[in-house]
Amino acid sequence: MAKTKIAAPSAASYRRRQMLITLLPLLALGVLFAALCAVVSTKGYRLDMYLEIIFNEGVVLAIVATGAIFIYTLGSFDISLGASTLFSAALGVQTYNATGSLPLMILVIFAVAIGCSLLSSVLASVFHIPVFVTTVAMMSVLSAIAAQIITTYGGALGGISIPGEVVKPLDKPWIKIVILIAFAALCVFIFNFTKIGRRQKFLGGNPVCAQLTGIDLNKYAIIAFVMAGLGVGIGAFLTLVYTPSVNTGTASSIGMNIIVAIVFGGMPISGGARSRIYAALVGGFSYILLNNILMLLIEGNAGYGISQIISAVFFLAVVYVTGINYRTQTLPR
Repeated sequence: MAKTKIAAPSAASYRRRQMLITLLPLLALGVLFAALCAVVSTKGYRLDMYLEIIFNEGVVLAIVATGAIFIYTLGSFDISLGASTLFSAALGVQTYNATGSLPLMILVIFAVAIGCSLLSSVLASVFHIPVFVTTVAMMSVLSAIAAQIITTYGGALGGISIPGEVVKPLDKPWIKIVILIAFAALCVFIFNFTKIGRRQKFLGGNPVCAQLTGIDLNKYAIIAFVMAGLGVGIGAFLTLVYTPSVNTGTASSIGMNIIVAIVFGGMPISGGARSRIYAALVGGFSYILLNNILMLLIEGNAGYGISQIISAVFFLAVVYVTGINYRTQTLPR
């Protein structure tokens, strides 16, 4: 009985498909931006106000997600990043209130953010347990400690804050854009032009084979968490620049939003060779746009819940569409 041969896709067809997959997240970002403008105009609201909100929320999510790309590339994930952002910001506020020093506040924010990330990776290495297990534990611990600090010094219904004039000079779009571009450029350089990025992609794609070649998983996991911690530190600082106060709900949803944002940006959650830095940037702003559009369209007490359901449906649809490209007869190139 003759075997049926499956024709391999031509090189030109493969390139066209890859180009389409690459451009789809950018196209979706443009469509979402146009949809926001249309909805705001129809509702009669101020477009500049919503653009400011989306920009400030999007910058924080995009920066934290960009640092998290290094973790997701390894095929792991960290849902404690939101709690780390809250904890870092809370200790930063307390440092300023105790010393009156802005540079010391910034130093504490970054030291705490990177320290929390390092602790997660070190615990996983020492006790030989999956990284995501330690991040779940870290999320609970950091959230509880931050909540205790906030309720102790700010009251159960309030929060802790620093004087607005301290960070107001930094609350300018061009400064945030420069910070975003600088951090993204650093991540792109490390990810695409050094052995760190290449080996992390290798570990994410085939950890057994990578370790058999002599690549130390623990070493590159630590580097990944340091980069994620750096992103958390920047995100925590920019959060205080935009709103110089911290309450128990600050950055509470960032951990899960990062997963959605990365997928919206066209990156598979399995990591590996198809990981891209731009996925965090495009996906971060796309998710914030989508969330605000849904909140505008679905008003009332049930609006938030319905918008989350719709966002989840979009998430599953994007995972399915991007997954079609990976379920092929050929190996990744």
